[in-house]
Amino acid sequence: MYFRTTMKHVAWITGASSGIGEELCRQLARKGFKLILSSRSEEKLLSLKKELPNPEEHLIVPLDLEHSDHFTELVKQTLAQTKRIDYLYNCGGLSQRAEASETSMEVDRRIMEINYFGTIALTKAVLPYMQAQKSGHIIAISSIAGKFGFYLRSAYSASKHAIQGFFESLLLEEAKNNISVTIAYPGKINTPISLSALGKDGKAHGEMDHNQETGMPVEQCVAILLKAVDQKKKEILIGNKEIKAVTLKRFFPKLFWKIIAKQSPT
Repeated sequence: MYFRTTMKHVAWITGASSGIGEELCRQLARKGFKLILSSRSEEKLLSLKKELPNPEEHLIVPLDLEHSDHFTELVKQTLAQTKRIDYLYNCGGLSQRAEASETSMEVDRRIMEINYFGTIALTKAVLPYMQAQKSGHIIAISSIAGKFGFYLRSAYSASKHAIQGFFESLLLEEAKNNISVTIAYPGKINTPISLSALGKDGKAHGEMDHNQETGMPVEQCVAILLKAVDQKKKEILIGNKEIKAVTLKRFFPKLFWKIIAKQSPT
């Protein structure tokens, strides 16, 4: 399908079939955006598209962040239809539930491939077009685990720390091209992220953790994120009292480590 010629902004969302990515699609569509919906599950994307306002305006582009070799061509094909990309929301990713000493290197590499290399591969494929436009906004969904390590999250936390380093560098480099970057650090958000989190052997955790079940509603999280993007904030912490741990670690590190050691990993 092809987009009609209008001045509506175009937003590309990865991880669009669940969690923060799915809710972003809903809220952005209500705001009148034209969307590019991406995740591994084309079936889920088709179902979501039907529920959005003006479904005929939105484009489905299935992709797997673990296999990014074709992203340059994929972006080229997508732009042949959309003509431009104003926002790229990097929401796709995979969590973890296993101790570092028991986690196989295959799991470490897979999490890093999806969360870091896949994300920056798509970003780098989109970037030349935003540079040519002399405009654009790239959003990276990190995690509070991107600010400090936590139980059962060694590979996940490492990938999110890497996201911070890459996108902080990018925001400095691309300011000259009028391209903004926002890094979001969600804490405990009510999404199904724990269900697909990888265990030590690479199998899905398959359980809805208490921390997610009792976390901030995803609708509220996305509303906060979109406000931060509108304000072109460079970073935003999103969550309830758990996000105070970032400030605590910075100014009172000894107290931080005492408190964090008593927190439940799930």
